[in-house]
Amino acid sequence: MRVFCQKIALSKAGHDFVLYCAVIALVLLFAPHLQAKDLKLVKGETAEVALVVDGDTIKLKHAIGKGNLVSEQIRLVGIQAPKLPLGRKNFKTWPLAAVAKRALEKLALGKKVTLSYGGRRMDRHGRLLAHLHLPDGAWIQGALLSQGMARVYSFPDNRAVIAEMLSKEKSARAQKLGIWRHPFYRIQAQTELVTGLKQLKNSFQLIEGRVLDVTHLRKKVFINFGANWRTDFTVSLNARAVKLFARMGFDPLLLKGQRVRVRGWIKSYNGPMINATHPEQIEMLDK
Repeated sequence: MRVFCQKIALSKAGHDFVLYCAVIALVLLFAPHLQAKDLKLVKGETAEVALVVDGDTIKLKHAIGKGNLVSEQIRLVGIQAPKLPLGRKNFKTWPLAAVAKRALEKLALGKKVTLSYGGRRMDRHGRLLAHLHLPDGAWIQGALLSQGMARVYSFPDNRAVIAEMLSKEKSARAQKLGIWRHPFYRIQAQTELVTGLKQLKNSFQLIEGRVLDVTHLRKKVFINFGANWRTDFTVSLNARAVKLFARMGFDPLLLKGQRVRVRGWIKSYNGPMINATHPEQIEMLDK
């Protein structure tokens, strides 16, 4: 599409064709978020919540599921609440972790919940990955995001209702609710990553900045936010991610010059880097 538009512009050199190409480019940029809405949830089992483990994990009164996908523990898919150590050595409790746990207890403890699935159904820890709804239809993930008790935390194989979750997170952040009042969870500017890499390495962050350049190299894509790719912030897409972006109609090469918000785990590889595995990790801010 990008090459096609360039050819039209060169051959016709008309204002209408340039405008047409600009519209098509915008459609391609926003297509992933539009299409993500079409990923539906599949209604599953109903069971009673016996224990809240932390702000995004519960234990049911009895195990549910079928075949190899049976568990009594449920990870609320699509969100990440402040973390508790839960037996992990040298793990520092994240700010507001106890508050987030109490918020989930208030919503779900002792109540019957209906599970819904939007992708992969079990994680490597043997927990079912599900959205939870109360008998009155209330969506627990949505409630926690609206209260500012969690961030959107998605995966390429579990992307249903991400657009709705991002909207609820945005509203809570604008109102400075819950975690959004605490500096630990604030959105980082791209320039802060270079000087703060030691502190931010191996942490999940939301980063905002303007894309300087985008390079497609050896089946990978590198989205560069600074002139020096050896030290400045970069978002990388591996070959699998590039294919998924393409299936969703998202051309990362069109991000050049755009102001975006990226979420993911900060790694250190020629400076700070986030590996993007699916389009919903990148939000367009120039609208």
